Amino acid sequence: MAKTLKDIQKLIAEEDIAFVDFKLTDIDGRWRHLSIPAERLTESTMEHGIGFDGSNYGYAPVENSDMVFIPVLDSAVVDTYAEVPTLSMIGDVRIIDLPNNRPFDQYPRNVAIRALEYMKEQGVADKMLIGPEYEFYIFDSLYYNIDSHHVSSELFSSQAGWASDDEDNNFGYQVHPHKGYHTSLPMDVNADLRSRMCMSMKDWGIDVKYHHPEVGGSGQMEIEVELGDMLKLADDTMSAKYIIKNEAVLDGRTATFMPKPLGGEAGNGMHVHMLLFKNGKPVFYDKNGYAQLSKKAHYFMGGLLTHARSLCAITNPSTNSYKRLVPGFEAPVTIGYAMANRSAVIRIPAYAKTPETKRFELRNPDATCNPYYAYSAILMAGLDGIEKKIDPHKAGWGPYDFNLFDLPEEEKAKLTGLPTTLGEALDALEADHDYLTKGGVFPQRLLDQLISRTRKANDEISRIPHPAEFAYYYDL
Repeated sequence: MAKTLKDIQKLIAEEDIAFVDFKLTDIDGRWRHLSIPAERLTESTMEHGIGFDGSNYGYAPVENSDMVFIPVLDSAVVDTYAEVPTLSMIGDVRIIDLPNNRPFDQYPRNVAIRALEYMKEQGVADKMLIGPEYEFYIFDSLYYNIDSHHVSSELFSSQAGWASDDEDNNFGYQVHPHKGYHTSLPMDVNADLRSRMCMSMKDWGIDVKYHHPEVGGSGQMEIEVELGDMLKLADDTMSAKYIIKNEAVLDGRTATFMPKPLGGEAGNGMHVHMLLFKNGKPVFYDKNGYAQLSKKAHYFMGGLLTHARSLCAITNPSTNSYKRLVPGFEAPVTIGYAMANRSAVIRIPAYAKTPETKRFELRNPDATCNPYYAYSAILMAGLDGIEKKIDPHKAGWGPYDFNLFDLPEEEKAKLTGLPTTLGEALDALEADHDYLTKGGVFPQRLLDQLISRTRKANDEISRIPHPAEFAYYYDL
């Protein structure tokens, strides 16, 4: 049920709220925030918004950097991580203009709104449901240094097998590498912390499906949420990351969604399940189709596979992302699709059998992405596949109903792979992005800015000597 301003003002009074905190998303997918005294949240705020300088948020320059933030009332929630009683709200950003302010077309939430509008305009569907899986590691501490003369990092996890010789608080119940999946107490030292994360997520309006320890033995976790509207799930992804990190800090730990924080252990992905509805009916279901998927579902997959390499620049935008997308760690490396096959970039879950749940998941994304851009790009790639009727089977992308990692090397060489570096992904996006700009969903200047910023970070990181290089090359 939609909230009104009176509902929010009543909540402020009931909870003795002192400040309203507005959370805004920058180009990289990080929350920034500004706060106002609670009594200043009025009808004028809702009509005229709150002004701020958007030039520091990383977006491409516009003719007017003076913007206003319009609160989304439905997002109001008490922020339990603030010591002073605070109400948290997200919202949309508009450029100040006359006679009326206009949506800032680069703002992540506005891109997602426009992507959904475009989907409806094409007559394909009127609702997109998605279900992201949040994988992350919980560590006891992190130390790192990137001085010119000292490059190092050190993580500690009391759960990890390599902590068995630690003399402090060691009960001998460590988890060996790759053995963390569904491990029980007392090895699962983070069980209560995960439960508290999920309880807090519920308070923030996020429907949790389940939580459990993941494969990584050094403290890898997963929280999966129920399927929901694409825009709400983009909002929820931002909230979930905020909750998980803050709950970890309250517990004296640290949580990271970094795709590959540990060498030799499983990485953190953010698999995205998806399905479309039109007039309340599932678009992706056909009882006679392969895996009971309709032609439109196959075309949608065809679009995702066609644009998989360029999508990676948006769904996997960090240099660390490509340390995860390697063979041997349950991460996809091959562009293809299959039923219940975790080695393909698109997997069709065998357990989703009803028309209303028939779907597939894209397995390459990770949570370093800006979720609004990532989910919108996924939708636009799929819509392009439907428009062009791209049949993934005829295009040679499967179905691969076998473990792709077990193929002989000569057969693997015939397959098309995902990018192996961020630079490759950026090159692919530069060459293949017309599907994103259709309908004005992704402005060209936004894509240019994303590519420029990401390439700069990629170049800077590539110039830093890696400690392993000393082991390989110092004595040559």
